Amino acid sequence: MDRTPRRAWLVWGVGVAAYTVGVLQRTSLGVAGLDAAERFEISAAVLGTFAVVQLLVYAGMQVPVGVLLDRVGPRAMIATGAAVMAIGQIALALAHSFPAAILARILVGGGDAMMFISVLRLVAAWFPARQVPVITQLTGLVGQSGQILSAIPLVALLHGPGWTPAFLSAASLSVLTSVTALAAITDSPGGRASDEVSPSGARVRHDLVEAWQHPGTRLALWTHFTTQFSGTVFLLLWGYPFLIAGEGLSRQSAGALFTILTLSGMVAGPVIGVLVSRHPLRRSWLVLGIIGSTMGIWTVILLLPGPAPWWLLLVLVLVLSACGPGSLIGFDYARTFNPPHRFGTATGIVNVGGFVAALLVILFVGVVLDIVGDGSTYTLSGFRAALSVQYVFWILGLVGFLRARQRVRARMADQGQHVPPMRAALRARRAQRPR
Repeated sequence: MDRTPRRAWLVWGVGVAAYTVGVLQRTSLGVAGLDAAERFEISAAVLGTFAVVQLLVYAGMQVPVGVLLDRVGPRAMIATGAAVMAIGQIALALAHSFPAAILARILVGGGDAMMFISVLRLVAAWFPARQVPVITQLTGLVGQSGQILSAIPLVALLHGPGWTPAFLSAASLSVLTSVTALAAITDSPGGRASDEVSPSGARVRHDLVEAWQHPGTRLALWTHFTTQFSGTVFLLLWGYPFLIAGEGLSRQSAGALFTILTLSGMVAGPVIGVLVSRHPLRRSWLVLGIIGSTMGIWTVILLLPGPAPWWLLLVLVLVLSACGPGSLIGFDYARTFNPPHRFGTATGIVNVGGFVAALLVILFVGVVLDIVGDGSTYTLSGFRAALSVQYVFWILGLVGFLRARQRVRARMADQGQHVPPMRAALRARRAQRPR
């Protein structure tokens, strides 16, 4: 019997476990935001700096990490990324000053930047091409379970043994995954990352310009920018304080909503994937639906005269659960509109979009909380004003998205591929149904 598939699943399993632990480290400060503000005696705006710096490092390293991945392979990148995150979490566990804590989160962001694209490289190397889209989606779904690890076990450690044991425990998981990656991962069935020559600096710059100039890449960028940030902001920093200090939930109830958000995201991912696969010319409508529902539920919650009922907060997290899977439509656009030799470059451009939006929203939410409050006490009215910052980025993203969509459709028309209006497509589909 061919043992290669079994070996492929083992390699993928180790890689996705490392990515899952990476998601835990990425989101760990989100559930510890109130504890961090107390420990380091910082205001809301300064607290937001943690996530801003972490995301800035993550986004800024996407293209350099992609080039380095071509040179050293995913095994070394995954092991190094896990080790760097472990060092960052150890530093955070022992930190008693804001500068030391910021340095720790810089390390976490740098290590995190190496993980996801390295696991995707393993998927492409070890699995048949027909399986790669399915395994890629599965990678994202399994990896997001790291949010559950931060929402339940880490929170329990924070409010049991305390800050230092909690973050040292998180660090130990990254140490374990780093060692396991070195022991169990091979870059490809042949043992090498790639037989291709590493691209020159001139080639990298050329591909970057060509990818950016294609309107399909910009459509992908604005898709990622507009769909992702609200869910990321909620998960990474401000969701937990909003639910507890703003809406008055207990830590247990807030943790339950975070868990539901993660689990429902695992359901939303395959549904969105099937819709994109069956209706590739209608992906933009799916994107617009996700953006519209996200804006709609936030509008309802922010306009309520008092705290939202639990069931409405449940609707909020169910809607937010589609933000992450929805942002992956951007990567499908990048794949569709770029030749294979530009996939990595286009993906790097796209991946920057949502994280830049998220870090800016996180920063401005903290600034507004400081302006309307005293910098240390969070209120529901303060969160309402601060979270309204999101509308600026939704409007900006929608304008960019709609302009890019128009240019993509114009280019497709020039190439002889016309996208029929939605009403015409629905009539044609009804006409094809058996009577």
